[in-house]
Amino acid sequence: MVTIDLILPCLDEAQALPWVLSRVPAGMRAIVVDNGSRDGSDVVAREFGATVVYCSERGYGAACRAGVEAASAEFIAICDCDATLDPGEVLGMVRLLEHGADLVIGRRRPTTRAAWPLHARVANRELARRVRRRTGVALTDLGPLRVARREPYLSLKIDDARFGYPVATVVSAAREGWRIVQSDVPYRPRVGDSKVTGTVRGTFAAVRDMSAALR
Repeated sequence: MVTIDLILPCLDEAQALPWVLSRVPAGMRAIVVDNGSRDGSDVVAREFGATVVYCSERGYGAACRAGVEAASAEFIAICDCDATLDPGEVLGMVRLLEHGADLVIGRRRPTTRAAWPLHARVANRELARRVRRRTGVALTDLGPLRVARREPYLSLKIDDARFGYPVATVVSAAREGWRIVQSDVPYRPRVGDSKVTGTVRGTFAAVRDMSAALR
C-alpha cells in the first residue's frame, strides 16, 4: 500500500534518476514531474517504475504544484532528483509528522565539500536569516527536501512557480500556524550538470526568486 508520494521535479536528469529511483523504499511511489526534459528523463523514469507527470508550465514551483496535484497518498515529499538526496531519508521525516510536526524540512549536511559550493551555502544562509526574521520559524536551511500531509498542504496558498517556491511554502505554512521543524539529511554531490547551486548564475536566479517570494 502506498502511503507516501515522492514528488520529483525533473528537468534533464536522466543520468541521476537511476540512482534516485533505485532507492525509493517500499510503500513509497515516485512521481517524476517532467518539466520539459530533452534527455529522455521520462523514459528512464518509467523504466524504473516511476509515475510520470508532464508539466508544460516551466518552473520549479510549477512542477512541484503539478506533482502535489497528481499525488494521492496521505503523505507527500518533494525532493530534488539529482542524486544529492536519498529518498530513504523521507521515512524518518514522516515519523516527525506522526509525532506532531506539520512540515518537515531536510537540513542538508554535506558529505563532501564539493556537494554544496560555498557561494550556494552563503546564499542559503542569508535567505534562511531573512525567513527567520519574517516568520519567526527557526530555520537554518531552505532545503529541497520537504515532507507534509497532502490534504493540509493543498490548502496552503503557494503561488510561486519558480525557484521561490520553497520560501513561499514556509511563509504560507507559518502564516497558518504550522509547526515547522528540520531534520538532518546527508547531502551528496549531484549527478550531471547543476542548474542552480552549481553555478553562480543559477544561485543568483534562485536568490532573486526566493527574495521575491519573501516580499
